[in-house]
Amino acid sequence: MSKARAGIAALLAALLCSASPAPGQQDSVVLFRNVRIFDGSNAALSGASNVLVRNGKIEKISIADPAATAQVIAQVIEGGGRVLMPGLIDAHWHAMLVRPTPMAALAGDIGYNNLLAASEATATLMRGFTTVRDMGGPSFGLKQAIDEDLVAGPRIYPSGAMITITGGHGDFRQLSDLPRTIGGMLSRMERIGGSMVADSPDEVRVRAREQLMQGASQVKLTAGGGVASPFSPLDVSTFTEPELRAAVEAADNWGTYVATHAYTPAAIQRSIAAGVRCIEHGHLMDEESARLMAEKGIWLSTQPFLDLSGAAALGPAEEDKMRQVVAGTDRVYALAKKYHLKTAFGTDILFSKALADRQGSMLAALTRWYTPAEALTMATSTNAELLNLSGPRNPYPGKLGVVEEGALADLLLVDGNPLDNIALVEDPAENFVVIMKGGRIYKNSLAH
Repeated sequence: MSKARAGIAALLAALLCSASPAPGQQDSVVLFRNVRIFDGSNAALSGASNVLVRNGKIEKISIADPAATAQVIAQVIEGGGRVLMPGLIDAHWHAMLVRPTPMAALAGDIGYNNLLAASEATATLMRGFTTVRDMGGPSFGLKQAIDEDLVAGPRIYPSGAMITITGGHGDFRQLSDLPRTIGGMLSRMERIGGSMVADSPDEVRVRAREQLMQGASQVKLTAGGGVASPFSPLDVSTFTEPELRAAVEAADNWGTYVATHAYTPAAIQRSIAAGVRCIEHGHLMDEESARLMAEKGIWLSTQPFLDLSGAAALGPAEEDKMRQVVAGTDRVYALAKKYHLKTAFGTDILFSKALADRQGSMLAALTRWYTPAEALTMATSTNAELLNLSGPRNPYPGKLGVVEEGALADLLLVDGNPLDNIALVEDPAENFVVIMKGGRIYKNSLAH
């Protein structure tokens, strides 16, 4: 696994010779002049304002024009009354698994898959998602390449390999691979760092610590069944409470937290009993589970799954499981609102470029349950609060998801008002005229 990781950054560097957008140009000082601000939380736009960015952070927000002072402005962007807002955050992403087919992810050439993921990372940034929370996959090398400006892409909060049990969600072995020898040879998915099988508290502890050692900002376990895994019914509960608790203790010792993939009440409640701080999905939850999450202050990171269109090809059993999840979407959001759960937005897109292209459309779909302002707040400042649970393991210290003085300068300039028309986020190529991450401009269509 470490060998594969070591070669990733070098392989990704080849993208610089491709037609994809190169890493952004660093300007020491950038002024956005005459913009209206959606700050990431308030439902009303500001009046005409000016925003000064210096060295990757928002230095000054004012009505007076900073250019009138003695400061040297490297670049002025004339906003023309357009809306300036925080970069979008996807709280449940799989950077290495978006574009390959399941077979290619499992058995394909690792070099090609790394380059494919880098190309997708650039596309993700160009859709306005400046940060993603990666919830399973070997994304450490991709993150390094992005952070070192070898590739244009979003900030990545990596989980590393998702930890599962024998036969659980994330165990993609075939029956011919059994029996498993404890301490024996790893499967292909384990060797590339996609998932790790652990069947005791001690094994869970080791696998969690391995992800933290590699730079995980949070640890991900699959506490119940899933859609894509071949031998994992939705209704099963997988880890025992002591096994879950072993991961929680390991993460807590590193100052961070555990999130679990959990659809059912049993998986959710067992996770909470073990000290898990965030539930991923939750589409089959009941009132008791929602009430418990509210009482304990547990985060819900869920996704607006509304249909199967654009999804990767699934077998009949997997399609049936996905229909059950889709059928629970209205209920999970209703319970989240009823019990005022701390709710994050993510997309959980796997094995489908077509779905990835609709990342913004999934955000806009939140208006089935929320106002546009509430949906955009969830995808910016609320998601940033969830990222902060990683404490000292946060790879990007500083404020994200807001437009305020001192915050990291991850910004979108929108041609239109997304608070009035959230459909603008569905066509980022047309409507996001400037994309900035960390003070670097990755797109500026106004310059033409």
